[in-house]
Amino acid sequence: MRGILSEALKGHLDLLLMAAVEAEPAHGYALIREIRERTRGTFDLAEGTIYPALQRLEDEGRLRSEWREVEGRKRRVYRLTATGRAELVRRRKDWRTFTLAVTRVLSKT
Repeated sequence: MRGILSEALKGHLDLLLMAAVEAEPAHGYALIREIRERTRGTFDLAEGTIYPALQRLEDEGRLRSEWREVEGRKRRVYRLTATGRAELVRRRKDWRTFTLAVTRVLSKT
C-alpha cells in the first residue's frame, strides 16, 4: 500500500482494528488477515504496523488481551472492552457523516 491510501490509513487504523475484533476476540495475525479479506487486499498491514496500535488501544482501555493457545501456539488474543465498544459506535457514526460529506463534494450532482 502506498500513496494516499497509506496516509489515510494512519488516521483510521484504530477504527479498523476495533471493528475487526468486534465480533470475537482475535490475535494480531488473525486481525491482519481479517482486515485484508474485508478490504479485498487493499489494506495488507504489516505486523510492525498493528502491534504498536494494539498495544496503544490496550493502554487506553479500549482493548484487553490475554494469552491463549490458538492453533497449537500461544498467542496474545485481543477483545473489545465496554469502553472500546462505545468508542467504536461513536467513531462509526463519525465515519458515516464524514464519508457522506466527502461523497457529496466529489459527486457531480
